[in-house]
Amino acid sequence: MPGTRNDALASWMQQHGMLVRELTSLVNTAIHDLTGRYGNVNERHIFKLLSGEHRSPNAVLRTALENVTGLPAAELGFVPRGSKKANPAPAPEDDPLYRRALLAAAAAAGVSLTTPPLGGPRHRRLNSNDVEALKAELVAWTTSESTYGGTPELEKRAEDITDKVISLQQENTASARIRSELYTVAAAFSNSAMWAAIDGQRFESAEYHLDRTIRLAGLSGDPATDFRVWGHASILFRHLNRPTDALAAAERAQASSITRRDPLFSSLAMSRLAVNHAKLGDDRSVTRCLDLAQKALDRADPNKHRPTWVSFYDQAELDHLAMVARMHLRQWPDAETHAHRSLAYVRPGLKRNSALVHAHLAVAQLGQRDLEQAIGTAQRIPDGMMKHARVRGLLDGFTEQVTALAPRNSEVRDWRARYRTVVA
Repeated sequence: MPGTRNDALASWMQQHGMLVRELTSLVNTAIHDLTGRYGNVNERHIFKLLSGEHRSPNAVLRTALENVTGLPAAELGFVPRGSKKANPAPAPEDDPLYRRALLAAAAAAGVSLTTPPLGGPRHRRLNSNDVEALKAELVAWTTSESTYGGTPELEKRAEDITDKVISLQQENTASARIRSELYTVAAAFSNSAMWAAIDGQRFESAEYHLDRTIRLAGLSGDPATDFRVWGHASILFRHLNRPTDALAAAERAQASSITRRDPLFSSLAMSRLAVNHAKLGDDRSVTRCLDLAQKALDRADPNKHRPTWVSFYDQAELDHLAMVARMHLRQWPDAETHAHRSLAYVRPGLKRNSALVHAHLAVAQLGQRDLEQAIGTAQRIPDGMMKHARVRGLLDGFTEQVTALAPRNSEVRDWRARYRTVVA
């Protein structure tokens, strides 16, 4: 059924000299980044979006389009499913699409989450369909977290699903293979809850999730899960000011067998080790680890099938971690260089990551006494992202420093006024 032409999407394509076949290819690649599987969107789908026949793409396609264009769905002429007209894009915490992101993204994968995902008679035999249903929900969770960060809502959702999978194991039967896969999924959701708590600076909650995640990962016997758990444990210990424990956990992740089989995991392990060595002031080890991380990433096959959760790691993230390491060592020019590289590579849809890099970059520029440039960088962070726990922590310290450095400077006063209004 024909609709009103989508002039917003057509205008974006015209401005960027984008052909339909080129946009189709980019969208399918973005879907691969989100789900681990190359998309099946064809040119006919794009023509229907342009003609207005389809105004409400499913959550996965919508997120892929946002990531490719760097614009929210509303600015591309799309409306939430069930809506009749476009509305201004709300802030993330007020966004109905955000509140329903898990439901919508999983529905796009063919999974119904309005009831417990694996409902059915008690004492039935679990199979691969049950595992795939849970994996689809994990993709939905990861998509939301990549965009908005570790909100309490996402933490609670991951914790609830972990509880369901554990109950499912106790109340039904399964082969050894299926049971191991279900423990892997349970550990993934428990780990996701832990990461959401870390990202939101809710460290007591994160410690609770860590204990359970370690137990579930051990039962799964999955090397990638083991790697992920200890990598996040290292980050948690670092936030808790336990640098020796953080380094030990990072080394435990690096020793996982998955790092010997896949250079991408090896690269991630080495870049995280660099941050931990930096926290301990070991400049030489930082340089060695970052060099090994870059060489490993250069060897990694970008098309290799991997768990959805590791899709965040790329050149942008390596430079992000290198930036953090150099900042711990107060090597401001090197930190600034890595920040600019990270921003050049970061995917448009990763709003939280972009905001974090901008906040770090502002601190690095201030460390070089480049006050005007530092404030200009901080001003580029969207209001909604300033409220994110990690971003706000950086900006709180940044605001204190610029105020102490130049309390009567007009740009400093303007920044303080905006920041107080946003985070109040």
